[in-house]
Amino acid sequence: MAVARIALTAFLAMGLGAHGTAFTLTSSAFAPGGVIPAVHECTSGSPGPQKKNESPPLSWTGAPAAARSHAIVMRDLDNNNLIHWVIYDIPAGVTSLPQNVAHAYRPPVPAGARQVYYRGSASLYGYQGPCSPRTVNTYEFVVHALNRATLTELTSASSTQTAARVIANASLGSARLSGES
Repeated sequence: MAVARIALTAFLAMGLGAHGTAFTLTSSAFAPGGVIPAVHECTSGSPGPQKKNESPPLSWTGAPAAARSHAIVMRDLDNNNLIHWVIYDIPAGVTSLPQNVAHAYRPPVPAGARQVYYRGSASLYGYQGPCSPRTVNTYEFVVHALNRATLTELTSASSTQTAARVIANASLGSARLSGES
């Protein structure tokens, strides 16, 4: 029994679901490695009518069966892994986020989720879109399947770095999606 439990734990840690399906993250807004549309770019810097700082729609499948909640961390890989978005306490039964999650600590959708305050060019709760006016940068979205339903040690004052560390420590597996902007 102990050997089977260890094997199952190792299997889940690889990012595979209980039935051997790959844990994947996708968006209907852009293909993996593709261009993130302007509607998802930040509104600071070089403004434009297409830039609306709306989070992209995201969907995931194949999460480990032991997941008790989900979290998403978005980073700018070409800017010292700057964290642009952290949303966590997404209920385990939720497998997608709509476009334009509200900029609030506790957005109405998905119910129960919380977001970290972005202390950068925008200073807001939730999503801060790509902001690279002179270069093309790669942005990575990572969905984590977590071993807890809620991350009680995080509050409305938690930093993005603290939240990312807590999420990584509670992660049972993850799936990634990157795009360029």
